[in-house]
Amino acid sequence: MQTEAFVLVKNGSAKEAFKLQHLTLSPLEEDEVLIASEAFGLNYADVMARLGLYREAPPKPCVLGYELVGRVIEIGAAVDPALLGERVLAFSHFGAYARHAKTTSNAIVPIGELSAQSALPFATQGVTAHYMAEVLSPIQAHDKVLIHAAGGGVGSFLIQLAKNKGATVVAKIGSDQKANYVRSLGVDVVVNYNNESYETVVASSFGPNGLTASFNAVGGIAAKKDLKLLGPGGRLFLFGGADLATRKGIIGKLSFLWEMGFILPIGLMMQSKNLLGVNMLKIAETQPEVIQNSMKAMLRLYRDGAIKLPNVSCYQMGQFFEAHEALGLGQTMGKVVVFWD
Repeated sequence: MQTEAFVLVKNGSAKEAFKLQHLTLSPLEEDEVLIASEAFGLNYADVMARLGLYREAPPKPCVLGYELVGRVIEIGAAVDPALLGERVLAFSHFGAYARHAKTTSNAIVPIGELSAQSALPFATQGVTAHYMAEVLSPIQAHDKVLIHAAGGGVGSFLIQLAKNKGATVVAKIGSDQKANYVRSLGVDVVVNYNNESYETVVASSFGPNGLTASFNAVGGIAAKKDLKLLGPGGRLFLFGGADLATRKGIIGKLSFLWEMGFILPIGLMMQSKNLLGVNMLKIAETQPEVIQNSMKAMLRLYRDGAIKLPNVSCYQMGQFFEAHEALGLGQTMGKVVVFWD
């Protein structure tokens, strides 16, 4: 069928990189559903793809996007007919920046009349936070936690999941404008890395080796610093490389890798430290049920009042380029949602 999508055609600014185009969708596989989209979410990985820094992105021209809310209008031969007509939150393996998108039936969750802006934070960002903090290596009450990019969607959820467990949390932000927001989520210490050394603040808060968990979406030198701050039993969750977006050319990329340092497994073992790499796209490819289960769990926590929505910035399709640039420049907090007119 024919649909309309924001297609990534080149690298650069949002207006240079994307074109609103018509395209033809391939027929459904037997385990897929077709969704008529109301709205889709933006994630920082999309910014990295736009800049040519995300190796998982499909070849250009392509349609980015991991999540959407809409109604199931067509199903594959092996899909439960009861899903036809359901309004769902969906995780997609790219393709969500379109009026119609396909995904597998085990990567969707019916949401009834829950608004799109209320549901979309629980897809990519909510799933990432839940997988790390509740599935991969659950946070404990005694944990001393550092959260990078704490004002973002993943960070907002991590703060709440950690505080629900009774952990102590340092929130790392890049703007004083985000300080009140993260404090409202319950953090114990806020540090603006542009004004002071975050590692000094962490060491003074927890002791030189008192950090037990770091959630790092930055990479580069920050990953190396976090490993030094961790004590025995500490975990470094590395789930992004935002610092790479500030590097130019091959020299910049090489310096990013060099600053992270070279890690030997035997060294981690001897110090009883843990490095946990997280790429939810890879999990979705091989274990879509993990994605579905985490979406369900986060929606349940929200409906039970155990967590609240992060800040949500809503844009219309005519503001798509503005939304993408704002996310890339760190001018947004929480979740960015784009509605089709």
